[in-house]
Amino acid sequence: MAPQQTGSRKRKAPALQEAAAGSSSQVSAAVDGDGPLPLKKPKRPAARRSLVNYLKGREVGARGRARLPGFDGELRGFAVRKLPELLRERELSLGTLNKVFASQWLNVRQVVCGTKCNTLFVVDVQSGQITRIPLMRDRGPPPARAQPGCGIHAIQLNPSKTLLATGGENPNSLAIYQLPTLDPMCLGDRHGHKDWIFAIAWMSDTVAVSGSRDGTLALWKIDPDIFQGSIAWHSNAGLPVYAHIRPRDVENIPRASTNPSNRKVRALAFSAKNQELGAVSLDGYFHLWKARSTLSRLLSIRLPYCRENVCLTYCDELSLYAVGSQSHVSFLDPRQRQQNIRPLCSREGGTGVRSLSFYEHIVTVGTGHGSLLFYDVRAQKFLEERASASPYSSPGHAGRKLKLTCGRGWLNHDDLWVNYFGGIGEFPNALYTHCYNWPEMKLFVAGGPLPSGLHGNYAGLWS
Repeated sequence: MAPQQTGSRKRKAPALQEAAAGSSSQVSAAVDGDGPLPLKKPKRPAARRSLVNYLKGREVGARGRARLPGFDGELRGFAVRKLPELLRERELSLGTLNKVFASQWLNVRQVVCGTKCNTLFVVDVQSGQITRIPLMRDRGPPPARAQPGCGIHAIQLNPSKTLLATGGENPNSLAIYQLPTLDPMCLGDRHGHKDWIFAIAWMSDTVAVSGSRDGTLALWKIDPDIFQGSIAWHSNAGLPVYAHIRPRDVENIPRASTNPSNRKVRALAFSAKNQELGAVSLDGYFHLWKARSTLSRLLSIRLPYCRENVCLTYCDELSLYAVGSQSHVSFLDPRQRQQNIRPLCSREGGTGVRSLSFYEHIVTVGTGHGSLLFYDVRAQKFLEERASASPYSSPGHAGRKLKLTCGRGWLNHDDLWVNYFGGIGEFPNALYTHCYNWPEMKLFVAGGPLPSGLHGNYAGLWS
């Protein structure tokens, strides 16, 4: 076969030579000897590096145009910086539910949420329809001196979005649901936590870690193949039967000498790149753990701001953790002895940073005063307003910090509100949770009144 291929090439060479010579006299004049003439490369059309042409090419599926070298990254970075000032709010009615603590997008129109009143529900952001999801119950009877439930503080989807982890009817237990059906799969109620679960993080599709107010981290192994058959079983009452599991490993948060009784785990964030888990405890420490089949602690760092450290997020691109406290966001790179990024101050009247998220190099901050702030870590400054500011942003001129203020939500005017807060006409909502749907350029934000005794809620879709 090889000689035939070589021969065919030799027969084609003169034809190509003649075509090339006939098409350009300059080429034939510049070539000496009897060798084959070099082919003249056809000129490529100049790449139009504009946003309009890029989007047009992507819309019609033009080949070679929709993926200009580096342009995808440029466009993504541009969108991350510009999207916040273009967002407009549409409030969603949640009835009389009390304080949304956790949320995650399930698909382009559904968000799953957990509340202080221990309700797990799915809201359709287009129709506003709310569907409640039954909570899983522990196998044994509740303890004799059971504390009143704190509600659902954490909801996390595994990387493939086939499993959802959250709290059970007993907030000490870890509940696993199958997606997209939300069928109950298993409940971690055996030899697990002795107090409320505040945080959950997935290490992989089948391994999750929960952090509790009892000062422990629990590592759980979930094998969907083992539990697959139990989903179809039903008890005589017509309720789904689910498996009951125990953790593979339980580790204690080390006790601080300054406040040994307050080592409650408040937030978790996982670094997939380093296979490490960051944890924040209410005694003012950040802890780093190596996550394998078990957890092994690598280090503990005293945080610069120690009051109300309640949220944590991680950026893989920058290898950076961000911790939200009463009035600051601190940035930590565990591999650097000296932190090069100075903390940012939210300046929201001491109401605290209540939710955090990283995307690219922008940190979104949800405050206890009903506002959203956006911080550029690379530039080390807040995003600023344009001259034609959003009607939801704070009044002022261009160059001021961009701040989006959320709507009023719903507040129950009960006796406590009348007796202690009756003089306040409007009460800002703490933004306990927010989550982005970047392909659709949408942001879901939810929360409720900050004082623990007040009953109310807020939810909004920003797009």
